[in-house]
Amino acid sequence: MSKTLRIATRKSLLAMWQAEHIKARLEQLHPDLTVELLPMSTRGDVILDTPLAKIGGKGLFVKELEVAMLEGQADLAVHSMKDLPVEFPEGLELFGICEREDPRDAFVSNNYAQLDDLPEGAIVGTCSLRRKCQILANFPHLVVHDLRGNVQTRLRKLDEGQFDAIILAASGLIRLELTDRIKQRIPAELSLPANGQGVLGIECRSDDDATKALLAPLTCADTRSCVLAERAMNRRLQGGCQVPIGAYAELHGELLHLRGLVGRPDGSEIIEGEIKGHRDHAEALGTELAEYLLARGAGKILNDVYAENELQS
Repeated sequence: MSKTLRIATRKSLLAMWQAEHIKARLEQLHPDLTVELLPMSTRGDVILDTPLAKIGGKGLFVKELEVAMLEGQADLAVHSMKDLPVEFPEGLELFGICEREDPRDAFVSNNYAQLDDLPEGAIVGTCSLRRKCQILANFPHLVVHDLRGNVQTRLRKLDEGQFDAIILAASGLIRLELTDRIKQRIPAELSLPANGQGVLGIECRSDDDATKALLAPLTCADTRSCVLAERAMNRRLQGGCQVPIGAYAELHGELLHLRGLVGRPDGSEIIEGEIKGHRDHAEALGTELAEYLLARGAGKILNDVYAENELQS
């Protein structure tokens, strides 16, 4: 008997690409399956004039999609993993973790080839406190301004001359066939990615075993190990999605290498650490690295960031 699945998705071009990509893969895997898209606007898409940290973080991009699933309007939602909070509403869970695209940050500029080339006072656009703190730590002569909106809006603002350069996720530009806009794929040593960056995650109802069975072949075991470690670190730090936290794991055979950092938004202090261990202990490694960062003062930085956001909201 044929079955129909409904995917809740944001309406941005990137979100629609992600949903269409999973739709195509599901229909290829299951020829009798029909997959429909349910495009929706989220609060995060509507409020574009305020930094994310001041209005609740990136969880604002998923709430409406989650309500649609809980009310039975949709069966699953496809997310950029870096946009997902570490905790899920009761009745929902992260089930699918797809193969990772390039996890690095991308330097985009019409006049400069790389971050090193930007002159003193050059204006860089990003809405990420993680990117901001690392840029200012390495290039204190630069000015970082908030930049909100979808990929096309951010590129337009760059092209209008509002910024000398902007920083985006390389994966989003690649998926939208805008690779030619990438001037530099910033090394992780210079800008450690966000947890889950470059990965598509699939959320569904916890009790929906039929949908889970259809989704199971989409999970990449290697990516899953890395993402579990990254998210475990973020969870122990009690970090929301819009905080100056970087977490990036790589696999070398069965050995998992996780790097993490917490920094002040102005780049004045960055606490870093790394850990290696067997991939079977991915989440324990993430928690252990978080404990190391907390012991070195990460909690104080995060508390100060949250207090500052509350004062400005």
